[in-house]
Formats: sequence, structure tokens, C-alpha cells
Amino acid sequence: MSTGSPENVLFVVLDTVRKDRLTPYGYDRPTTPNLAAFAEEATVFEQAVAPAPWTLPVHASLFTGLYPSQHGADQENPYLEGATTLAETLSAAGYDTACYSSNAWITPYTHLTDGFDDQDNFFEVMPGEFLSGPLARAWKTMNDNESLRAIADKLVSLGNTAHEYFAGGEGADSKTPAVVDRTKTFIDDADRSFAFINLMDAHLPYHPPEEFADEFAPDVDSTEVCQNSKEYNSGARDIDDDEWEDIRYLYDAEIAHIDDQLGRLFDWLKETGRWDDTMVVVCADHGELHGEHDLYGHEFGLYDPLVNVPLLVKHPELDADRRDDQVELIDLYHTVLDVLDVEGGTPASAGETAVELDRTRSLVADTYRAFDAVDPAERDPGQRGGGKYAFVEYSRPVVELKQLEEKAAAAGITLPTDSRFYSRMRAARRTDAKYVRIDRIDDEAYRLDTDPDETENLAGADDDAIEATEETLAAFESAVGGAWTGALDDDVDDGAVEEMDAEAQERLRDLGYLE
Repeated sequence: MSTGSPENVLFVVLDTVRKDRLTPYGYDRPTTPNLAAFAEEATVFEQAVAPAPWTLPVHASLFTGLYPSQHGADQENPYLEGATTLAETLSAAGYDTACYSSNAWITPYTHLTDGFDDQDNFFEVMPGEFLSGPLARAWKTMNDNESLRAIADKLVSLGNTAHEYFAGGEGADSKTPAVVDRTKTFIDDADRSFAFINLMDAHLPYHPPEEFADEFAPDVDSTEVCQNSKEYNSGARDIDDDEWEDIRYLYDAEIAHIDDQLGRLFDWLKETGRWDDTMVVVCADHGELHGEHDLYGHEFGLYDPLVNVPLLVKHPELDADRRDDQVELIDLYHTVLDVLDVEGGTPASAGETAVELDRTRSLVADTYRAFDAVDPAERDPGQRGGGKYAFVEYSRPVVELKQLEEKAAAAGITLPTDSRFYSRMRAARRTDAKYVRIDRIDDEAYRLDTDPDETENLAGADDDAIEATEETLAAFESAVGGAWTGALDDDVDDGAVEEMDAEAQERLRDLGYLE
């Protein structure tokens, strides 16, 4: 990295934000004027791919440089273990580090905040004692015990359940301004800093502040539209075209609120003379489906509105321009190390995996994605296909699946177990083609160049791009331990609650999970 490289990094994740709802990506509603101004001095990536379609595995990949099947953090194992985080590495190198978020997955308990000198979850129903003491011990025990897995699933879902309850009404979007204020204080007190923030406003449910609702969703009552994706996905509730339009307008209003707060943070960095000495990364961890492919939310598929995410990066080594080459969010781990001149690779604790800087994965390096030059024996699983491919993994979404089953049962619906709802998926993607391996239903494949909406499944078709993508996916699968070909047991057992200690059972009753 050049000696003129910034000494500070501000890393912003716009949780659940689709790129096609942002002004820099051509959206015709003015949802993000501040991001549009930022894009004038940043590189805008058109083809950035997330390693998974939801928060926990994506953030674990951002923080470790590992693909989801390598770090193992998913809904069946909802914590990151055995890997040294980016924050641990940067803190050891002398950087001041902080993580501010209102996402219930980014907490000390999941270990995603390991290594940050300062962190705050800003979560109204997740007090510190929830993440320690008897309940946390019970949660850990349940996840390590197959017979208790289902109760652990319920505990993991508490965060999003509580978010849904408390996000409505007064103070619906009170956390993002607090996150921005806390970030300013941290940066003001720091020497060399890595500040990571996750902004949750665009995650369901959508209850935007009045100012933005009036502009982007006038006359829409957020309490009247469907705010529970599982009701729709289970078939328990239908949504007509007018309601979808209202839902999308509320989503726009939430994004506009995020943009307003980002503008406040960016203006402060400029006013205090910190802008030029700070690399700024803005991305989404995943997107959202609003009825496409008959799905609502970000579960049960690997379609492009979920995994082809916005990414904008400001750095002096990057031109203020647009790029059409494909990149992966996992590359941001290496980019941050490179920019801050830290090699990494040193475990924070004995026995941990620590990924060292690989400049073929750094966005600011001349050798970016020159994977063919890497010794084949040293290539990571994603360094297949000459740098043209990105890889996405999705294990069984047990929390959403349990909630989906409950919504379906209440409506007298039986979900077929041989369906996408119970499936694990892996995809290889290049700019013109995608192949998705699915363990319970037929594979899916699309020509993204001629069918960007992914409407015609070409799996098994005589198409050179599809065949090459499937072959590269097979090579990736082999490198990470083999394809997911055997379907997981679909039974979710709520038994063995009595094995939990009395205090944990009482807390579950308080939360409404036990009678």
C-alpha cells in the first residue's frame, strides 16, 4: 500500500438494502442524495456479491475472510468460534476499533464483536445480562446438544422478534442517530481507527420516521400492510399489487432515513478534517425480496436482489468511477488489512484460524483477483475460475423455518419438506451466469446477461456459460468439503425443555416461549 494510504477506515453496512433502491444505482426516486454525492468521489461497484443472503454468515465472513462453510456461523450454530477476527488483528496492531449496531446478531454472545475495543448493540430488549449468566450458558448448551437445538433457535430469533415489536410507534428509528453519534465520539477520541457500523432501518418491519414516510410513503399506514414475511411465504396471507407498492414505499422511506444520517456523519468527517484520511466503505450485507419469485424477505433463495449488493468505496488508489467487474464482499477483509498495512495471519488464541492478507483479494492492489498467479496448492476455495466467479452459501434457516411452520400450521397449511424452505443452497456466479445447487429441489441456473430477473431456469440446458459455472461451483464444493447432497433431517423437536435449568426456563416464560 502506498504511504499516502488513509490511516482510518469507516465501514458502513446498510442492513437489508437492495442496490436497485439507491440513487447511485439508477433508482428514479431520490432516496439517497447523500450516497449519490458520495458516489461522485467513490468507486461504485455494479457486481458485488455477498457470501450469503443474511446477516450472521455475511458479517462473520467480513470479519474473518472465510466463506460461511469455513467459519461455521449460521442459524444452526449461531456464534463464530475458532477464528481470529479482523478487529482482533487490528487491535493487536495498535488501531482503535469500535462496532456499533442495532442488529441482534452482532453481539458479544455470537462473538462477532470479539476484538473491538468498544461496542454497543443499541438493542432495547437485549440487556447485557441476556448475553451472560444462566441464559447464555443455557443457549450455548442448547446449541451444542442436538435435542435442544429447537429451543436455541427460538432464543436466537428473540432479537428479530423484539426488533419487530419495538420498531413501531415512537422511537422507531431512534437507533441509527444514536449509532452515528456514538461513531463520531469514537472517531473524535481515536488515534488510528477502524469504525464498523451496521444500520438496521431497512430491515423488516418498516416504520419510518414521519418526515420520510410523508415524502416516500404518503397515506400508507405501516400498521396495515404485511410486515411479517413468514405469513406471506407460508401461504397464510396474500399480498396484492397495491399492498406490495405500499411495502416498497415504506422501504424507500427507511432507506432515505439511513441516507440522511449517513450524510450527517460524512459532513462531520469533512468539517473536522478527517475525510481525506479515511477510507470509507459502504455496502449492504444482503438485499430483500418484495414478491419476486413469490418470496418476501431474505430467506429461501439466492436470487440477485439478495446477493448482488451495493458497494461503494472511497480510497485514493481507486478511481471515482463505476466498475463492472465482479467482486466479493469477502474481499473487503483483505482490503482493510491492505489499506491499514497489517499482514494478519496471527491467531488471537491458540488453535484459531487467522487469515493473513492476500493482495489478490485486496480491492486496492494491482494484483486484485489475479488468482491464476497463486500457487494452486495455496489457493483458497474461492480462488477458482481465474477470478471471474463469486460463491454464495446458505445453510438451513432454522429460525425462519420454525416461524414459517407455525404460520402455516395456524392457517391449516402443511409445508412440503421437499421444498426450498428446508433446503441448503450453494451458488457460483459470474457476471453473465449463475448456477445454484439445492439439496431438496431441482437446481437453478440463469443467464444473467439476457435474463437479469432470473425467470428461466436453465439448469441442465446446453449452455456453455451455465456449464462452466456449474463446473466451477463443483470445484468450490470440493475445496470446502464436498457438495451438500444429503438432505438434513427436517424434524424440529421442541422436547427436552425440562433439561434446562430453572432460571433459564423462567426467562423463556417471561419472553413468551413457554407456557
